[in-house]
Amino acid sequence: MAARVLTRSEFDDLTLLKRGKVRDVYEVEDKLLIVASDRMSAFDVVMADPIPDKGKILTRISLFWFQRLEPIVDNHLISSDPSQFPAVCQKYAPDLEGRSMLVKKATPLPVECIVRGYLSGSGWQEYLQTGAVCGIPLPEGLSQSDRLPQPIFTPSTKAADGMHDENITFEQASQILGPEKAGAVRRLSLEIYDFGRNLAAQNGIIVADTKFEFGTLTDPQHPDEQLILIDEVLTPDSSRFWPADTYSPGGPQKSFDKQFLRDYLIEIQWLKTPPPPKLPDEIVAKTREKYLDALQRITGQGL
Repeated sequence: MAARVLTRSEFDDLTLLKRGKVRDVYEVEDKLLIVASDRMSAFDVVMADPIPDKGKILTRISLFWFQRLEPIVDNHLISSDPSQFPAVCQKYAPDLEGRSMLVKKATPLPVECIVRGYLSGSGWQEYLQTGAVCGIPLPEGLSQSDRLPQPIFTPSTKAADGMHDENITFEQASQILGPEKAGAVRRLSLEIYDFGRNLAAQNGIIVADTKFEFGTLTDPQHPDEQLILIDEVLTPDSSRFWPADTYSPGGPQKSFDKQFLRDYLIEIQWLKTPPPPKLPDEIVAKTREKYLDALQRITGQGL
């Protein structure tokens, strides 16, 4: 059966709060409805061509991790079953099935929480220039894709739409969040990464780096804010996944994530600014295949 593609949700009875690169976020009563579309972004630009089933794959992987990470950190999930969503959502069930989450309304922290276990991407570029990543000195003589002596917490700013995130030091993150909250998200991020890396390794996947988002809940009965995990977690959109059986430091790696698409866009010398190029059918199909492979390896299940 052909995949049901959702490029853009249109739910007229619901209040749209934000249309991100991939997710559409609606307000439903005192909760949020997050819908993962099949939109694909690269270099902070949304491609003109969707990747069929991508939103369902991302949702399935996030649900897998949310459940397993509960002993470490609470998350925003209420339900992923549209039949349990408020009545106003029921008419949209065909578009919600498999790609939506009803979640608690949290206040997102204004910092991206990135953990790197390997030297790649912007971290590799920064290391070449300074010998450090986000102010953290690293040993001399490391090669691209080398495993780091220990995972490092490398936060970044959250840029406005169309802008690029910027790596910052932990001290800068502390100025933005406050020292106590910055310390808490660093500790949680490293603990989550360690858990995820170990579990993924059992299934032949190296988690080279990943990005987490946290938010705060305010409970009227408790004056202290509660930190929870929000958005997505340990997906091919938020992580670099490498196959362990082909890992060879010293250059770029094969991947189960959007790096395949990035490499194609670099190869055709796209300028990384809108409008996006038309993606060939084989690039769309191969990208979908890589995301499906990640889903099957991590969760042991298909769609």
